[in-house]
Amino acid sequence: MGKKIIVSTKLPVAGPYSIGVAAGGFIFISGQLPVDPNTGEIAGDIRVATRQVLENIKSVITAAGLTMADIVKTTVFLTNMNDFPAVNEIYSEYFPEAPPARSTVAVNSLPKGAPLEVEAIALQR
Repeated sequence: MGKKIIVSTKLPVAGPYSIGVAAGGFIFISGQLPVDPNTGEIAGDIRVATRQVLENIKSVITAAGLTMADIVKTTVFLTNMNDFPAVNEIYSEYFPEAPPARSTVAVNSLPKGAPLEVEAIALQR
């Protein structure tokens, strides 16, 4: 069984990677930054940025024919751990029941000066 590239026409690819890859019964979603796909701008406010990142993930998961409920694991990268409560507030709106397993890691910096990045793994139906 090979891999299948997942493409979302709503998101630009900014480098030599796929935004999503289906393999082995899973969908692997590349780390998403809080980039507004309409303007290319990075959201600065952490609540707005978190919502944008999760909307970008939702775009990829929808292109794969799945929903946010199919996500089994996420990794959150934060440049400021003081933003953790605000991220949790928005994150819980996207995963209200049976949320995925999650790791949160503090990092020194992210591309484009983004305050956070989130990657995800979903189980294919």
